[in-house]
Amino acid sequence: MAAHGRPALRDLFDESPTPHIAHPPRTHHRDFYVATDGSYRKESGGLGVVIETREGKRVARLSLPQPVPDNNVAEYRALHLGLDVLATRSPPNARVGVLVDHDELAGNVNNAILATQHPDGKPPHPLSPPQNTTNHWRGIRARLSGFGEVRAARINSEDNPAHPLANAPDQYAHVNHEPDRCVLPGSAESPTSEFPPPSRADRHASD
Repeated sequence: MAAHGRPALRDLFDESPTPHIAHPPRTHHRDFYVATDGSYRKESGGLGVVIETREGKRVARLSLPQPVPDNNVAEYRALHLGLDVLATRSPPNARVGVLVDHDELAGNVNNAILATQHPDGKPPHPLSPPQNTTNHWRGIRARLSGFGEVRAARINSEDNPAHPLANAPDQYAHVNHEPDRCVLPGSAESPTSEFPPPSRADRHASD
């Protein structure tokens, strides 16, 4: 089970819709799963990130206060942050499952992935990142291109383990001090292994 008594991210991903992309039988063969959420309130906001391997081993959790102008920016900024962290802790060509509770964001991620597979680089559906998210959307797309395979699933907010981290960063600040872990996903042929973590210095999403 994952944090807060919720199912492991792999289970959530396999049971949730992936906008614009059908779930193939090999969907569960992700190496890493990253769940993110962003919160917005009039005078405050927060970002939540949970990353696990396919075996359910935790790679990272983040709960950061973050002033944001609106909910869309919060959601895109949270995913940007989560992908930044995962990129520094995963091997090249890792297969990634993204979990967000924002329909449009999940759809845009999958459309962007499908566009990379089109000869002309055209998405099957128009990309529609909201205003004020341009820089984060650019950063998200750059990170997506660095993984071997990515697919986004849309989960319910109440099932998202990043949701409480984003909505109460004052209560969950302790998760930011958990030991850094870089966990390589295990396989039937080889046991799970770890490698030295990067610095925490880059744990932020730039504007």
